[in-house]
Amino acid sequence: MAPKGATMAQEEETTELVNTEEVNPKAYPLADQALTSKIMTLIQQAVNYKQLRRGANEATKTLNRGLSEFIVMAADAEPLEIILHLPLLCEDKNVPYVFVRSKQALGRACGVSRPIVACSVTINEGSQLKSQIVTIQQEIERLLV
Repeated sequence: MAPKGATMAQEEETTELVNTEEVNPKAYPLADQALTSKIMTLIQQAVNYKQLRRGANEATKTLNRGLSEFIVMAADAEPLEIILHLPLLCEDKNVPYVFVRSKQALGRACGVSRPIVACSVTINEGSQLKSQIVTIQQEIERLLV
């Protein structure tokens, strides 16, 4: 966190420094920059189509109900253990999952001003996002192999 009297530019600078640091090795698979930008773009579109659930609890619910297409988690969640039950659930349900570096960026992509540690893109029959979702699912599965 930036000092109390810090300006917005200093806070963004601090955020950039956090993003270049090593992430927790438990946060696997970690999306590279190109995949992260594709995922964030899809998440922004999923918000408009009401195909996004925000937060670790909501992501868990979509997995248990079989509604989740894929799960995105933040590698800088503190402590990381609050979301580490999700990869286990994903493997049980055969749902692809991926970590992105920043919870702040994930929150912004979800259309919220607060950081978000996990979100789930959900199934919707006849959705216009289906082809993009399938493409991202395949890229995430390539990371897992």
